[in-house]
Amino acid sequence: MDDWLIDDDNIPLSRRSVLPGEGFFVPDSIDDAETEREAREALADADRVVVADPDADGLACVALIRVALGEAALLPAGPHEIADALEYVVEFGAPGLELFVCDLCPDDERDVEALPAVAERAADVRWFDHHQWDEDLTATVGEYAELVVGESDEECTADVTLRSLEYDFAERYAELAAVTRDHDLWLREDPRSDDLADYAHWVDPEEYIETVLAHGADLPADVEAFLAERRVEKEALVEKAVDRAEYEEVGEWTVGVTYGRCSQNEVAEAMREAGADASVIVKPAGSASIRGTDAFERCHEVAGRVNGGGHPKAAGCKPDIYDDMLDYAHHWTTRGAVTRQVILDAFREVAAEESADADA
Repeated sequence: MDDWLIDDDNIPLSRRSVLPGEGFFVPDSIDDAETEREAREALADADRVVVADPDADGLACVALIRVALGEAALLPAGPHEIADALEYVVEFGAPGLELFVCDLCPDDERDVEALPAVAERAADVRWFDHHQWDEDLTATVGEYAELVVGESDEECTADVTLRSLEYDFAERYAELAAVTRDHDLWLREDPRSDDLADYAHWVDPEEYIETVLAHGADLPADVEAFLAERRVEKEALVEKAVDRAEYEEVGEWTVGVTYGRCSQNEVAEAMREAGADASVIVKPAGSASIRGTDAFERCHEVAGRVNGGGHPKAAGCKPDIYDDMLDYAHHWTTRGAVTRQVILDAFREVAAEESADADA
């Protein structure tokens, strides 16, 4: 494939908004080899390791652990990469290391199959999170790690980390956790929280950690200028997605659904303002974000029915419907038609369940 075909600089924004980023087109074998190399380097001779989701919440946890305990290597891992990260710890981690897992919730027993071997290799394993946990998985992880799970509608994982570490944190780090919570729980009461979320998304994790260690939630002027520049395109992509939004009545709820490469939170907020109780943003890469409101706090239940999970007001999923590139081609040309239908069906199932409970 010619590089120019997937180079964002060569693709008009109108078309870029309906296609995944160039990283999507890198084969998993290449991506996996690079991830393994980076994991080996990160874990080499590390006495303390943090496996964390590399979003603002997960990275805030890494910052707090470094403040309280000193040097700690970061091993970034998304929700579907928990198993790989734990296997890397077993394969490349130093015997007797101290391990933290932050802002990650296993969806299946297979995600934590390596945990017994991790516990045998590590001197200490602590797991901090705030998502909705399955009872059986809670028990399994609890056998091998000190597990602390906060209330998902009250705390982010930075909050959990802050209160779980025996350390007298300076006020700016408590404030960092509070501002992170504002975005992670979709409270939207502090404008700084969007800055943190965007900055974590756009820069290398270590750069983000270094910045919040130095400045807390109040980002410096050069970072604010960087964010302002990046947001020009971000806002244009948000506008495209908002223009595509459609609204359906499901049970007692109005569900807004759209498609595009965009910042899901801003799009969800626009759909909420247009009357949506819940919003679905289908991404070109095949995943989807689900956002709720005070009128709909069951996002995690919808996502759980389509290969995902999360919180009552914020969840994510990737329906298992893509068998080959023709399925993805159909996804792009129909603006996610199948994914939309699968997720709306999940909403209908939740609505039917709620109706049955009300009639019982």
